[in-house]
Amino acid sequence: MSDKPDLIIRGGTVVDGSGESMVEADVAVTNGRITAVGQVSENGVEEIDARDRLVTPGFVDVHTHYDAQVTWANQITPSSCNGVTTVLMGNCGVGFAPVRPDHHDMLISLMEGVEDIPEVVMKAGLPWTWDSFPDYLDVLAGRQFDVDVATQVPHAALRIFVMGERGANREEATAEDRAEMARLAAEGIQAGAFGFSTSRLLQHRTAEGKPIPSYGAGEAELAEIADAVGKVGRGWIQVVGDYGDAIDQEFGLLTRLAKRSGRPMTLTLLQKSTFPEQWRDQLARIAAANAEGLKITGQIRGRPTSTLLGFELSQNPFLGCASWRDLAPLDIDARVAILRDPDFRTRLITEPGGTLAQTNRLRDWDRIFPFGDPPQYEPDLETSVGAEARRRGIDPAELAYDLMMEKDGRGILYHPTTNYADGDLAPVHEMLAHPNTLIGLGDGGAHVGIMCDATDMAHTLTYWTRDRTRGPKHPIEEMVRRLTSANAEAIGLEDRGRIAPGMRADINVVDYDALQLQTPEVLYDLPEGGKRILQRTKGFDATMVAGVPVWRHGEATGALPGRLLRSGD
Repeated sequence: MSDKPDLIIRGGTVVDGSGESMVEADVAVTNGRITAVGQVSENGVEEIDARDRLVTPGFVDVHTHYDAQVTWANQITPSSCNGVTTVLMGNCGVGFAPVRPDHHDMLISLMEGVEDIPEVVMKAGLPWTWDSFPDYLDVLAGRQFDVDVATQVPHAALRIFVMGERGANREEATAEDRAEMARLAAEGIQAGAFGFSTSRLLQHRTAEGKPIPSYGAGEAELAEIADAVGKVGRGWIQVVGDYGDAIDQEFGLLTRLAKRSGRPMTLTLLQKSTFPEQWRDQLARIAAANAEGLKITGQIRGRPTSTLLGFELSQNPFLGCASWRDLAPLDIDARVAILRDPDFRTRLITEPGGTLAQTNRLRDWDRIFPFGDPPQYEPDLETSVGAEARRRGIDPAELAYDLMMEKDGRGILYHPTTNYADGDLAPVHEMLAHPNTLIGLGDGGAHVGIMCDATDMAHTLTYWTRDRTRGPKHPIEEMVRRLTSANAEAIGLEDRGRIAPGMRADINVVDYDALQLQTPEVLYDLPEGGKRILQRTKGFDATMVAGVPVWRHGEATGALPGRLLRSGD
């Protein structure tokens, strides 16, 4: 048996995830662990030449929705092909366990409405070989992946499991209901979940348009669950919610829950155009809570929340037009053949755009932009469809149509909706510098027809350390720390996120100068030929999980060293 290291990454510039200055070093790996960082004189069984390359820990994404995908897929894309080596699922209170056999459709409707995953995909793909949350974990434990996967117990699933239609209809939980939900939350974390998640966001609705079952859940219900999570002694509480004019009431509730649980809490933090300065208020409250001994973080995104619009995608500015209804069932080639007809173009452009809500959402011309190649996530307002149409003296609908007809009808428009109230990313720069924030909200596995924000982690590395021209940037060492060890430590994973002896060998080898997000493409590779947007990043020479290369130069190696992670192991 050879005494050689299994792998040596030779001569790279190591950005070790600690935030300390980068250094040139070799990295030796044996049995999935880093054994040496420095000058390694011996040879490895395999070696990777990393001269002129960055060597970073694999990214840890704490906000994904792969709860369905992990039951049928082994490659957890788009995260795994973009430098991510660990994903946390079960966010926003939605998931597929626990579940009763007659509640499958309820959870599918919930995930379809909240996370934009097509019903037909889930009905065909989900095997439903579990009932309890521990059963679900056991099913995942028998599977192999190209990343490590971790879970949370979702509040909406708990409500439906315990209360049935009463839970789905958001009725007040009885004492017995509360006790059972608390017991099941604790059971899930004891079985290996990394926390409990809930949504208090009115925007989160089922496919039928009803608010998510956890919306408006009473403090007594949440308090009992928080107490149960606290008694287990591990895991965090993840919350997405509305604040608006009720910020005093809502934040007071959340801080009380954090205090009584004694567990970390993470809250979605975005700049909303309706309350463009409230994110500062939220951050100030979070900082004050931490100063009092609580552990609360604001979970942020490194770019705007956005919708991608196009004739091949799930949404476009003509979605509400009567003539579009005939095109909607067609495949893209048949659609494009009709869209090329000048008479049809004229008719579609001149038709009413649908309801007021559709018009406001899909025809916000001064906030809709050509996406560009490479994509531009901080466009100047003067480059919007509305601004350019005024310069040309034409209807913006006409310009939008023509832009989407580029690339054989596969052109994409970009509509930033949060973090862009002032037309730039200055608020995000401040959020990224705050000590009580975490980079998350990429939503990998969700919103498959309208966005691909799972690439936000790769974008953070390129844009905030190298490419930004509209304002200040951040040091590369700090951004790598935030993408790796900061997130790993936040969810209780102490064995990863650093390039250091003894740590798990989840590693990226990066051609930093060439690192570039690509234009999204549409694939039809979900169950039943379901459609999804996939975006890749060029410049990842290698991504390793437990020392095993899973992606090299944008191609999957076929290796599947990733497994289910259980808290407490």
